[in-house]
Amino acid sequence: MAAQAQVGSVESLEAFRSDVILFISQMQPVIDEISGEVMRVRLWLQGEQRGFWEAELRKSRRKLEEAQAELFSARLSHMQDSCVLPQMAVQKAQRAVTGAEQKIAALKKWERELEKIVEPQLKQVEQLRGFLTTDLGRAVIELAEIIRQLEAYTKMTALPTTETKPHL
Repeated sequence: MAAQAQVGSVESLEAFRSDVILFISQMQPVIDEISGEVMRVRLWLQGEQRGFWEAELRKSRRKLEEAQAELFSARLSHMQDSCVLPQMAVQKAQRAVTGAEQKIAALKKWERELEKIVEPQLKQVEQLRGFLTTDLGRAVIELAEIIRQLEAYTKMTALPTTETKPHL
């Protein structure tokens, strides 16, 4: 007859299974938060910041056109004293346009850099998500089946054996 298995503690397997379930439930929100933060940064760069600086660029260009028109009018009037302020306004507006263009260029650079830096890590996070949901999910199911089989085995071996002795 084959030797009997020594089942020490089914409870420790059940505790491990519970710990795995707890780990999965704690990690899912963390992974969701990571993905959410990346999405928020992308939206902030591509939406909010880009929209803001494009609007600033339009305003700055409009002010530059107005300042240039004012300078042109002052020059037409041949008033030398009145050309200084419009020239300063044109220079100020030109600096604002240049600044907004630089901000938009920086945003585009940041978007590219974000994708280069974040994309490999995001792939790893998604692999972890797959591991948690698929592999560890399967492990929890397998552990439950192992526990069920071990409990059935221990009940089967715990039954008292009655030997039938021939009555004389």
